[in-house]
Amino acid sequence: MEDMKKRKMDDLNNGGDISSTTAENLRSLLDPLSKSLLIDLLSRLGSQYPSIAEEIKTLARADPVHRKLFVRGLAWNTTSETLCAAFQVHGEIEEGAVIYDKASGKSRGYGFITYKHMESAHNALVAPSKMIDGRMAVCNLACEGLTGANATSDLSHRKLYIGGLAPEITSELLLSYFSRHGEIEEGSVAYDKDTNESRGFGFVTYRTAEAAKKAIDDPQKMLGGRMMIVKYADTHKSKTTQAQLPPARAPGPLPAATGYSQPGKVYGGTSPLGYGYPQAMPSYDSYPSPYPGAPIVPAPYPPQPQIPYGQVGMKKESLGFSPPPPVGLGGYPYYHLPKQ
Repeated sequence: MEDMKKRKMDDLNNGGDISSTTAENLRSLLDPLSKSLLIDLLSRLGSQYPSIAEEIKTLARADPVHRKLFVRGLAWNTTSETLCAAFQVHGEIEEGAVIYDKASGKSRGYGFITYKHMESAHNALVAPSKMIDGRMAVCNLACEGLTGANATSDLSHRKLYIGGLAPEITSELLLSYFSRHGEIEEGSVAYDKDTNESRGFGFVTYRTAEAAKKAIDDPQKMLGGRMMIVKYADTHKSKTTQAQLPPARAPGPLPAATGYSQPGKVYGGTSPLGYGYPQAMPSYDSYPSPYPGAPIVPAPYPPQPQIPYGQVGMKKESLGFSPPPPVGLGGYPYYHLPKQ
């Protein structure tokens, strides 16, 4: 609080002059400026004043952001020792390591190199592609991300998918064959992580889109006795994604089981397999006996002959139908008692 009051008093004594060259005043002027404006300002001052240029270089050398490289496209069998051996030709290495998966303990295909001096990292970036353990690895500043500043919008027109490779084709043979069309930035054969054997395809990235088009238009695509498939990598990726999607189905009712009728519909199918309607049941004696000493089922009784009976004579009335029986008083039946 006291410091703030003191600064205000100093400003009042100086008449609030913004032309003051104190560090605090200059900082307040630079604070709202954008990063691009500050870079332009320091670049102009460094080119005009050598002392400022040396100060900028000193700060850059101390920051590892200008000394740390990201290396991708490593072979699965590449170790930290072989990685450092490939990059130590450009200068003293402060730290270098291949990144491994914690669960499986296998290489993840990339690593990092940190040089002791900034100039060594810049020398390594002059030729970012390096052949390490039979694969073309590519490096860039780690602060630029996984793809680096060279990953421009035309990458889809420079990266090719190479299919139909013979098992004996190595990354060296692949790059040597396709280098006749132009300078190659990156490329290798795809290998299996577990067996380290070729998967039958690879990728090649050219420096220019014109070189990639020449490789596609070249009618001679024979390598190792096989005709290769050469096309843009983005085209192959989109087709692979579409092939993995299940085909769309139109919504509809679920099919009923064959042979069973549905409510409200006429049954027109056949009986289910193994079920007839009605089912014929075999007789008891047709089943085989499961026991060797089982009793024998007796045969059915023979049919008995019919006994004839004589016919009973019927008295026929001479006048047709017999008269109805007499009825007494009150509807009761009339009984005729014989005379004594």
